[in-house]
Amino acid sequence: MTTITEINTLEDAARKAVSSTMISPRFYTTDHDYMNQINIEPVRAEWDIMMKEYEGDNNQDHFIRDADFAKEVDELLPKLDPELRKEFLDFLVTSLTSEFSGCVLYNEIRGKITNPDIKQLMTYMARDESRHAGFINSSLRDFGLGVNLGDLKRDKPYTYFKPKFILYATYLSEKIGYARYITIFRQLEKNPDKRFHPIFRWFQRWCNDEFRHGESFALIMRANPSLLQGGNIYWIRFFLLSVYATMYVRDHTRPALKMAMGLDPTQYDYEVFRITSEISKQVFPITLDTDHPKFRQEMDYLHRVADRFYEAKAKGGITGLIQQGWYASLGFLSFARLYFIPVKHHKLPKEIRLAPIW
Repeated sequence: MTTITEINTLEDAARKAVSSTMISPRFYTTDHDYMNQINIEPVRAEWDIMMKEYEGDNNQDHFIRDADFAKEVDELLPKLDPELRKEFLDFLVTSLTSEFSGCVLYNEIRGKITNPDIKQLMTYMARDESRHAGFINSSLRDFGLGVNLGDLKRDKPYTYFKPKFILYATYLSEKIGYARYITIFRQLEKNPDKRFHPIFRWFQRWCNDEFRHGESFALIMRANPSLLQGGNIYWIRFFLLSVYATMYVRDHTRPALKMAMGLDPTQYDYEVFRITSEISKQVFPITLDTDHPKFRQEMDYLHRVADRFYEAKAKGGITGLIQQGWYASLGFLSFARLYFIPVKHHKLPKEIRLAPIW
């Protein structure tokens, strides 16, 4: 099992947030000239309806901690098992970094373009992600921890992505975020005795924001169909697999977290893949065959190779470095085998937008 670094101090939290690994959230920058030229006229009617929803700001009071939140914190935190505490803190820092990554990207795009439609969208999405990041950070402070977001913005390495990669990756990040959070919310709604922290009571509101963000990117891509045709299908396939594989590996580094909720990590992941695949049919003409026996075999192999890679990294020295290279090559080959498993093809629906009904 991959060892998760313990987060005991503010410095530990900061190091975790700025770290760059194969499965850690990244900060991105992109081509602003391209973003400035995006045309949404083919979906204007649906776009304007969505902008009205954003303008209504129905989540402005969603991420405010109430008296019951504080009471639950006082009652539940002292009861956390040490391993669960370690994995939960890792989850909080990773989630905060992911949410703040979106905030930073959207703010950067907003400040460097003049396209009124995309500028307006980026303003609303940055607002939402800022609230999410702040809400998570307040839960970290309950542990006497927290992340300085100004320092994180300055110190975290940035990765350049082409605009179409930003569209694919962000759409999937938002939709799989919805699927993850709603699956946890439904589980704890049925089993409130397994809710070991009050933050999970906010997951439905939180994931509905994620869902709407994904809808925005779905409209952009459907308005520009060349993004969903030809050679771009291979890039869509790559990002689908990358997002699923990253989630699978990351969740299997934190088994105590899911088990505490009464969830088996593997079953949970495949339920999330199922929901995400159903949703993504609104915009992508392919879905991965996550029920294929070879797919499941390779995903399990990939996470075990990742375990060995991080064990070698922790070992250090020349031997550890050689082993890292070996396991990285095995991971690459496993990913390649996953990539070439046949995918499912389908026609895009006439109606683009979906409702968060899962």
